[in-house]
Amino acid sequence: MAPMLSLILRAFDPGLPSNEFTDQARNPTDVFSVLLILGGDVVARALAQLAGSGVTPVAFSFGWVAYAVTAVVSAVGENKLMPNADFQCKVINGENGFVRDNYSWIIGRLVRDFETWMDRQPRAQELASLSNQSPAKEEGPGRPAVLNPIQACVNKIINLSWETSKKRAREKGRPEPKLPPPKAGLCVSIYRARKPSKNYPGYDAPYFAGFITSLVQLGLAAIPCGLYGDWSILLVTGAGIILSFASGAIPQWSKEKWACREDTEKMFVLTRGNGSQHAIVIRGDRVGLDLEDLAAADGGSITSPLTRFAVVALAALWILLLIASAGISQNTWFLFAVGGLGILQNAYVAGASREPAAFGMPLEYVEVIGEPKVMDALFAVEDRYPRLGRSMLSVFFPGELNADEKERWEGYERRAKEEKKRLKEEREGRKE
Repeated sequence: MAPMLSLILRAFDPGLPSNEFTDQARNPTDVFSVLLILGGDVVARALAQLAGSGVTPVAFSFGWVAYAVTAVVSAVGENKLMPNADFQCKVINGENGFVRDNYSWIIGRLVRDFETWMDRQPRAQELASLSNQSPAKEEGPGRPAVLNPIQACVNKIINLSWETSKKRAREKGRPEPKLPPPKAGLCVSIYRARKPSKNYPGYDAPYFAGFITSLVQLGLAAIPCGLYGDWSILLVTGAGIILSFASGAIPQWSKEKWACREDTEKMFVLTRGNGSQHAIVIRGDRVGLDLEDLAAADGGSITSPLTRFAVVALAALWILLLIASAGISQNTWFLFAVGGLGILQNAYVAGASREPAAFGMPLEYVEVIGEPKVMDALFAVEDRYPRLGRSMLSVFFPGELNADEKERWEGYERRAKEEKKRLKEEREGRKE
């Protein structure tokens, strides 16, 4: 028993875990290689945000290896690189009322971030003044120019609805609501398309953040090289930056991102659906993108074997980089700092709100139409733009209409048919 007891006492070392934790805290090993396979979805979204030109500044970070493997599956199995829209909405043809579910990244982000850019688009009056024309003094017929007109319209609708609710409560002897409703009625914002710019990545803060992040990463990676002569971290960082920029430079990105026709005359409505506070109307005016095409997101499938080869080759290089980084055992905290800084940039870009112009879809504000009751708002839109209000009816009122509503919509339909017949006769008269 004595030799056995001696062996147990010799192996019993309560300080061993403490030493291992200390060593791992000083130079964590094998963890970076594990982190490289996490967060691939963040990288994919960041690429979708900035893709367009030959330079897509998405920084080297954790998640690139996972993304590269997923990209191979997507390119070979689904024939695409762009992820589907991460925000659900609908695209309505303003002429015939055809409703299409959206799969386009661009349209999804425009609708998701609408409240951040709705009152920041150039107005027709401002553009007219820039062209040395006399600017109009009103925004739409009978609508005085105001700052942030869409937000003002929403506030007015909500306040009117609140006053109506308080009046009803008083009539019924109930306590008045102390707070206004979070939303009410429908606000229809009208925009006009300007000349689009396909393959335009949007030169804004999210775009330039990638270059700044990459430079800071190289600076961090150079510290152990300058202090200790350890160039391994600088090598991994430089290789990761090159591979990340190369992954975003594949031309297939822009082909899929803007897979649509241009110079359309159509009018489109973008909305989250029934119950939404906003409906966004975009008039093509013979220069805009065809948003029905864009919403389908099926016109840019991978057809070139070279694209698939590039995706597979990049995935192989990312895996080699993963293997190489797993062998680094000294100064690894610098490598963690590089990867952590990169994932912060990726997350910022993936979630950033961007204006339509950053997606190559510059818009011009025309006017806003809103009413506390949705049906009244649709009537008002139909009065200003024949068939446009009717096109939204099936989305916002999928049920049965009452007799008065049916009669009024039938009147609008007769008016639209008469106008169409008149225009047709005018065109035939010109030909003669």
